[in-house]
Amino acid sequence: MLKEFKAFITGGNVVDLAVGVIIGAAVGAIVSSLVSDVIMPPVGLAFGEVDFSHFLVVLKHGTPPGPYATVAAAQAAGAVTLNYGRFIGTIITFLITATAVFFFVVKPIIKLRTLKKADTTVVPATKECPFCYTNIFIKATRCPNCTSQLEQI
Repeated sequence: MLKEFKAFITGGNVVDLAVGVIIGAAVGAIVSSLVSDVIMPPVGLAFGEVDFSHFLVVLKHGTPPGPYATVAAAQAAGAVTLNYGRFIGTIITFLITATAVFFFVVKPIIKLRTLKKADTTVVPATKECPFCYTNIFIKATRCPNCTSQLEQI
């Protein structure tokens, strides 16, 4: 059983998965920074200098009671909040990540697969003699078995 586990761990699929998870986490951090630091500030500016990450609904006030300017202030006061601004940012992060993965990973793979399928068409090397049913080379004009004259394909 130990040998099977070792073969499983060192197999290509597990290593590929591990590399994918590590790269995915790194790309996730980059995309998260792109959304929160580059995309959301202009979007907030377009909506009147609003930072979406501070949008919240207070479900239960803390000490001191609200209103709270930021999520951090609400959490420091011990308030229970519904942070829908952060959720909006997370949705935008997901959409940007999905778009990037689609255009930079999925589309190229689909294109490579269609090119590979086009390249794998095999031209037959032999044909069958219509008179004696022997396999002969595709370019043959006469059957070597029955010496019949053949049509060119």
